[in-house]
Amino acid sequence: MTLPRRPRFAALAACLLLLGGCALVGSRPVPPPPVVHVVAPPPPPKPQLAEPIDTHEFVLAHADDDVVGTVQITIARQQDTLLDIARRFNVGFNEIANANPGVDIWIPKAGTKVVVPTQFVLPAAPREGIVIDVAALRLYYYPHRKPGDPVTVYTYPIGIGKAGWTTPEGVTHVTMRVRNPVWRPTLALRRDHYKDTGVLYPAVVPAGPDNPLGKFEFRLGWPTYLIHGTNQPYGIGLRSSHGCVRLYPEDIEKLFQMVPVGTPVRVVNQPFLFGWRDQQLYLQAYPVLKDDRRDWSHERQRLLTRLLSLRLRRDLQSADRQIDWEAVAAVAAEPRGLPVPVTGTQAPAGVTAVLAAAPKVQNRIPVGADWDGADDPSNDNSKTPQKVLTDLEPTPAQARTTRAASGPSSSGT
Repeated sequence: MTLPRRPRFAALAACLLLLGGCALVGSRPVPPPPVVHVVAPPPPPKPQLAEPIDTHEFVLAHADDDVVGTVQITIARQQDTLLDIARRFNVGFNEIANANPGVDIWIPKAGTKVVVPTQFVLPAAPREGIVIDVAALRLYYYPHRKPGDPVTVYTYPIGIGKAGWTTPEGVTHVTMRVRNPVWRPTLALRRDHYKDTGVLYPAVVPAGPDNPLGKFEFRLGWPTYLIHGTNQPYGIGLRSSHGCVRLYPEDIEKLFQMVPVGTPVRVVNQPFLFGWRDQQLYLQAYPVLKDDRRDWSHERQRLLTRLLSLRLRRDLQSADRQIDWEAVAAVAAEPRGLPVPVTGTQAPAGVTAVLAAAPKVQNRIPVGADWDGADDPSNDNSKTPQKVLTDLEPTPAQARTTRAASGPSSSGT
């Protein structure tokens, strides 16, 4: 029997509804897409600074080598002064100040790049015994060597005589080595120190922490002048003495172990030093001392030309190099104590090229240095501006009391 049309449609609709309901009952909800957390890549590691380079002892590959050491750049830390960095790298007050014009010597600020002037042109002098360049405020020591042995040189920053008490130039020798010296300043020296500081030295200062001679002393053929240590190491690198030559305590101790009686001592005044290295001529310029009587301002090129030794002239000729006198003038006009090439393609770039090639090093004492980072507790190592600045050159009024007027120092400092 055939169903009527309307009931058939109703039955069909009921079946479809039932099937749809079954489909809904058996289905699962579709989960939302997972949330992807994008993790930023870690920042690149800070570049590792190189190990600092110890630059107080050198063995020359060739006896005629003129340039030793390496200019370095380090980063000032919180609470650093330039004097702290100078001590770590074995350079003096004026050396670190001249190499960093515009940097506050007392508050260089954390993160400041500091140029460490630890490259040197050797003085134009015989390479034997002790050579002192008063313009550079630096001492060089060439130990005795057997024929055929390489040349070794040690170099240290020094303090020298202030204006009016100039460290003499010339040749002498070591006559005596004294450990824990007693200091007997002359009356003239005591008066001069009183005028400068208001403090009167006693007639005799025994060995100990208050002795300005430090723990070691070399007496010279010049009876009124000494090479000695100091109880105020942060004054090294200044014109601060009454004619004697001062060294950091750790440097004089090292020198005392090496230098025998009879060693020749030669004192020169060479503010401009030419040296040959890697087929290039370098010039290292220091500020001219105030009491240097040579007219470096108006006769600089003539005076500089006279500094070119016959050997350097031959080196220039054999390498077919020409001196860039404009580069020479630029270096001489801004004496930063850095050896700068004055021949070849790098000459026009000057100091910029030197600093671009300088390694960036950690701000710490180099391995092999003489200093262990801690002063002897007996030393007065205060570095307040007031203490250090008392070692600077006297004012013009103070400088009128010259050594000629008041007599030389005797066992002075």
